[in-house]
Amino acid sequence: MKPVTSCIPGRAALTLATLLLAPMVQAQAPAGPAKPVTLTDRPAPLAFADFSWVPGNGGASEKPLSFGAFTGEFRADTVYHHSFNHPRDDTIAGSSEVFRHGEVQVTQLGIGGDFLYKNVMGRLMTQFGLYSQTTPRNDASPTRGQWNLDDAYRFISEAYGGYHFDALRGINLQAGIFMSYIGLWSYYNADNWTYQPSYVSSNTPWFFNGVRAQIFVSDTLKIEPWLVNGWQSYGRFNDGYGVGGQILWRPTGWLSVVGNQYYGTDTLGNPGRRRVHTDDSVMVKYHDRPDGFVSKAAASVTLDAGCEFGGGVDCGSQYFLGFMAYHRLWFAHDRLALTVGGGAITNPGRYLVLLPPINGTTAASGTPYFTANPGDRYQAYDFQVAADVMPQPFITFRLEFNHRAASVPYFSGPGGVTPPGGNQGAPGSLVDGWSPDLVTRESRLTGALMVKL
Repeated sequence: MKPVTSCIPGRAALTLATLLLAPMVQAQAPAGPAKPVTLTDRPAPLAFADFSWVPGNGGASEKPLSFGAFTGEFRADTVYHHSFNHPRDDTIAGSSEVFRHGEVQVTQLGIGGDFLYKNVMGRLMTQFGLYSQTTPRNDASPTRGQWNLDDAYRFISEAYGGYHFDALRGINLQAGIFMSYIGLWSYYNADNWTYQPSYVSSNTPWFFNGVRAQIFVSDTLKIEPWLVNGWQSYGRFNDGYGVGGQILWRPTGWLSVVGNQYYGTDTLGNPGRRRVHTDDSVMVKYHDRPDGFVSKAAASVTLDAGCEFGGGVDCGSQYFLGFMAYHRLWFAHDRLALTVGGGAITNPGRYLVLLPPINGTTAASGTPYFTANPGDRYQAYDFQVAADVMPQPFITFRLEFNHRAASVPYFSGPGGVTPPGGNQGAPGSLVDGWSPDLVTRESRLTGALMVKL
């Protein structure tokens, strides 16, 4: 997920490099070395070192689309996925990033950027392509009330405005749709170490709709509280709001520690049910020799835990536990990279498990073919190997292998998840004489071409 907003004061129009000094991303920091562009000639907070190695923060320090107060950004994510299950309807289930088999597809085309002028800031990023269909599909909140919130926000991944206060090392107050930090990996695949995140990232929020304050306490510490409509939702699921926050600590250029916490009521039509979640990551760069055969080496570990209670469930039977761990090597002056890793989850009640798109199933419709009732068991694991070629920091060619497995039939098998002739009846409903072909394992290859300017 890779939005950025400036954390420095703006007396006049500033350049794109300035805007990138304090990335407001999923536990990310600015790409490239710090530049002395603050009014006091001090580097911006969290910009005292090159943190481009941090997961979810790929890209170049050079920003060619900079025009005065505007820092432009262009993203193109084109991909081919091959599932060895060969689903006949070409539908891949169980991922918030991977959707079609055997086809070249555009996951996202993003155009936008950042504005900063006299301490006033804003950001816009579009999401044309498959994300414009799949991301709203996973939000049940638009079914509560009128005005078609999923259509209103369908083509927007980020849209917010804000103001910078010259206090402490900087305070930003922002409102709108902004990227979530929960899960570590970015919503934008070009910024990540792998294309397919493990479950603790893929099944947790990619965005929030609400208000946040970014409080830079020092050059190494940020505290960021949130007040949001809900857990990756355009609207509210009930009458309450979601609250949470992040603490990001970077004491040196080789260590990043981040903790994200959340509390809300996020079960549609069940206001008595509460959700708590913690997501915590440690990232270490243990090797940095730009002229060596291995130019960099880094590792990350993420642990997630949470549960739901009240409204007919308790934390003993409805909980989430998971982890993911990755190791990445860069070669040839960072033009090549190799990443290995994976993770596992257990989620009784399946309240964070993505519903397979069986007969048009959505997060709101549910489906009797894959229930998400209190206590329904679900365990899963995965691992990935990704090889990147980056002739320029603005482009990544990626070849990736993924293997995923679950304790219950979950992934698209050869028969697919679409009834003959297409979807029938209400989304997710039973179809006489037909059932989806769900299997417990899936292996696939991914080839991606991703541009980020």
